[in-house]
Order: sequence, then C-alpha cells, then structure tokens
Amino acid sequence: MADQDQFKGAAKEVGGNIKEGLGKLTGNEKLQAEGKLDQAEGAVQKKVGDVKSDLKS
Repeated sequence: MADQDQFKGAAKEVGGNIKEGLGKLTGNEKLQAEGKLDQAEGAVQKKVGDVKSDLKS
C-alpha cells in the first residue's frame, strides 16, 4: 500500500516540472527556480513515503 507522502511527493514533482517548464518558456528565472525547488521537495517527500511504506511492511 502506498503512503500518502508518496502521492503528494510525486504530485509536487510533476507540478515543479511544469512550473520549471513554464519558467523556461517565458524566460522567468524565478519561476524556473521555484519549479526546481518544488521538484526537490517532492523527491524528498516521496522518499519519506517510501521509507514509511517499507517500515509498515
């Protein structure tokens, strides 16, 4: 069973990827940076979910 953090982390990564892409498309460096940060936060949250899921098994 997947942990909620896994889903939220994956969603944040996707959102960050979109944000970064929009920033590149529009030349908005701040939006690009926010997107990269969201992706990193999402990856960490997803990893926390993985650990929680492994501990439950």
